[in-house]
Amino acid sequence: MSGHPEVGVAGLGVMGSAIVRRLLRRERTVRVYDVRQDAVAELARDGADPADSAAQLASSSVVILSLNTADIVEQVAFGPEGVLTATPEGVLVIDMSSIDPGRTRDFAERAAKLGAGWVDAPLSGGAPGAERGELTLMLGGEDDQVERALPVLDALSSRLTHLGPAGSGQLVKSVNQVLVGCGFAALAEAAALIRAAGLPPRRVQAALTGGRADSALLQEFFVKFAEVDLTPTGRVSNMVKDLEAARDYARSAGVPLPVTTAVSELHRWLAAAGHGDADNAALMHYYGTGTEVGTGTGPTGDRS
Repeated sequence: MSGHPEVGVAGLGVMGSAIVRRLLRRERTVRVYDVRQDAVAELARDGADPADSAAQLASSSVVILSLNTADIVEQVAFGPEGVLTATPEGVLVIDMSSIDPGRTRDFAERAAKLGAGWVDAPLSGGAPGAERGELTLMLGGEDDQVERALPVLDALSSRLTHLGPAGSGQLVKSVNQVLVGCGFAALAEAAALIRAAGLPPRRVQAALTGGRADSALLQEFFVKFAEVDLTPTGRVSNMVKDLEAARDYARSAGVPLPVTTAVSELHRWLAAAGHGDADNAALMHYYGTGTEVGTGTGPTGDRS
């Protein structure tokens, strides 16, 4: 392996696993932990070093967290077997989870008292972006800690921006999720229209390319939604969490978010209907796709 410092990674879901594989391909030494031993074993076969607890990751100078909620982040970082429990001095935690900005500021303050660093680095680009090293990262933290994080994050991203103190990255990630979540809802409605008309999704996408409706979301997700392709790229439950975090902050700041609220409730409906673990393309359930869901075909069976 190269002379880069060892990196620990806690949380080996779709996103965390993609981060680990990218780091391994860049010849980094990576130690991994997850409560799911099968996930640890799978990445060990790819060349990662398994850890028996989050505390064991503290032997790495840099530890990445890729977890679902602030409560889990707190447990993994500060719990009885947490990363910062036994030997926190000098450890830099890079939290790539998407959690509440206020909780993030609290975690950074607690880490500092233990002699550790904390950078919030929520991401956009999903697992495919991580695999390609093309994530967009929004960073919050002290200047020296962000500088220390860059050699690791540069291997994962094509664009990163240091926005301010701890919690700043999480706040901007909330803005990102407002735009993405509302964009997904708009794509789903457009896809429902073309499915009803029996139009070929790729030709419709081509017709919209270059116009004002064009976007990265249109290019990456329009055909996926129109064909009801449920290959996992992001979970409905995560979108619920992110949109509700944005709503919580907006309420505290006195900012109305009527469109975001409607889209959040749409995702909550899907989760309540048992689709929380499904891909975001499950939004098409709302438009009566019925038994066609997951077949990858439109009303006329066209896949063009």
